[in-house]
Amino acid sequence: MQLLVLGLNHKTAPVEVRERFSIPKQSVRQGLANLNDYEGINEAVVLSTCNRSEMYAVVDDAKEDLPTLKQFLFDLTGNDEDIDEYLYTFVDEECIRHLFNVASSLDSLVLGEGQILSQVKEAYAMAREAGTTSTVLNTLFHRAIATGKRVRTETRIQYNSVSVSYAAVELAKKELHGLEGKNALIFGAGKMAELTTQHLKSHGVDKIYVANRHIEHAQELAARFDGEAIPWEGALQTAVDVDVVVTSTGAPHYVVKPWETQRLMTKRNGRPLFFIDIAVPRDVDPDVGDIKGVTLYNIDALEEVVDEHVQERQEEAKGAVGIVEEEVRNIKDKFQYLAFRPLMARLSDRCERIREREIKRASSKLPDLTKQERRQIDHMTRMIVRKILRMPMMKLNSSAGTPLEPFYVDAMRALFKLDTLGTDMGETIGEKEDRETKDNDRYAQQ
Repeated sequence: MQLLVLGLNHKTAPVEVRERFSIPKQSVRQGLANLNDYEGINEAVVLSTCNRSEMYAVVDDAKEDLPTLKQFLFDLTGNDEDIDEYLYTFVDEECIRHLFNVASSLDSLVLGEGQILSQVKEAYAMAREAGTTSTVLNTLFHRAIATGKRVRTETRIQYNSVSVSYAAVELAKKELHGLEGKNALIFGAGKMAELTTQHLKSHGVDKIYVANRHIEHAQELAARFDGEAIPWEGALQTAVDVDVVVTSTGAPHYVVKPWETQRLMTKRNGRPLFFIDIAVPRDVDPDVGDIKGVTLYNIDALEEVVDEHVQERQEEAKGAVGIVEEEVRNIKDKFQYLAFRPLMARLSDRCERIREREIKRASSKLPDLTKQERRQIDHMTRMIVRKILRMPMMKLNSSAGTPLEPFYVDAMRALFKLDTLGTDMGETIGEKEDRETKDNDRYAQQ
């Protein structure tokens, strides 16, 4: 068993690559529902945001099963182009550390932003619902979420932190020399659009128009900020008096195209128009940026936005790294035990069956035992088994991750016959162990 993550993010791939490998929620659900088709992948969680697409998996062998995990990514996105230069993989401890950094916003485009923790929770919840997580990923993601919360509680990394939407508004403010009295058009009515609208209003924007495929959602958002909902179809053509357009939809294709933007610009009499596209996949066709009078920025441009508090958050990030490392050490200890738990469970189960069978035999020969005496015998035999197993269990657990691990695993299986617990020529497990016990008794009497 190994932990493996395969992915790409804003550090390794530009937006034009990330958008091709962005995974819609419906595709995630469908892919997870068919996970059994991918041999070697035992558990999986898919995390897809505007800045990353990642697949966390429990696999039989990281090296052998990596091609299968990559095929899973291709099948989820419908792409199979050669993108190895943009991909990263982390195994076992590095996989744990990477997820903890992600959940703690240490790997985010905007250091300290809070949205990523909610996105990690949502990705895990979808996998739980699909039944593609078990002991390992349940343990890992519970700990990752707890680590993210701990970082936000014990450090000030989120102090004056900015979201992608806030950074977009800051960029517009800088380019337009202030937003007081300006008008804005928002494409989309989701969480990102809501935050963007809020920031625009707080920076003095006069009128906000909201366009969304579902007009009722646009109306709800516009009403909260004294804005105006406009029909989706032809929305851009109503933007004659707009200064900035921010797009944040979940559309899989461009919603702002060059020809309609060109037509709009002819109506504006040379008045410039500023576009900020914070969607992945992108909402605005890149060719729109070539139109005279239009300035277009996509989400990658936000990294260049000057943030006066970034230095302070970087200092806090040092403390966050310490928390992450502490949590990585803690979960490694737990995983060392989990790796051997099936073997330990089989050993404990076998010894327990032997104990119960011998008590039953003894009880049949001691019919006069009182209920209290039977309880004492039951307790005594449990303690004997527990104390006999204690040292083998400790040795096995302490060997995890060391060169002695294979030796102790093989020795445990051989000494206690843990690979022979199935049925043999029609014998039940109990019958087989009865026969082995009688054989051992005869051997001892010789």
